Amino acid sequence: MSILKRLYASAGPEIIHEVLQVTDGITTYYLTKGWDELVVTLETGAVVTCTPCGMDLAIPARNDDGTQDLNFSLSNIDGVASAFIRSALSAGRSMSLVYRVYTSNDLGAPAHAPNRFKIKSGTVTATQVSITAGYFDLLDTAWPRNTYNLNKFPGLRYL
Repeated sequence: MSILKRLYASAGPEIIHEVLQVTDGITTYYLTKGWDELVVTLETGAVVTCTPCGMDLAIPARNDDGTQDLNFSLSNIDGVASAFIRSALSAGRSMSLVYRVYTSNDLGAPAHAPNRFKIKSGTVTATQVSITAGYFDLLDTAWPRNTYNLNKFPGLRYL
């Protein structure tokens, strides 16, 4: 039994630390739930300091219903999160999110493989930022993916 399964099933001496990495391609924020800064090592070997904030997460199930969305809310008391989200949304930059879980006895590596999401939408109020992210947007994926056009297949002009 892995340490995460044991901690989810019953209490243990370790603490589960959830870390979110939010990036828009230019700026990256590392956030953790709680009151203290957390220094962790990523799977790439980079050591980062996570900013503590008020955070609430709802992890999606990996199933086939087409709505595999991660919903999370961040505290917006200092205004940093709202400024970041608003600037990325107004500039049209796509934002991504990486969810990692660490245990207090091993901050040198995530307890399991990180979950990667693409941020779909978000709302900003005076006190909180609510964001929806998903694994893969299957419902809005074009089909067929390979379309036959004159740029890729110039011989179609002579049919």
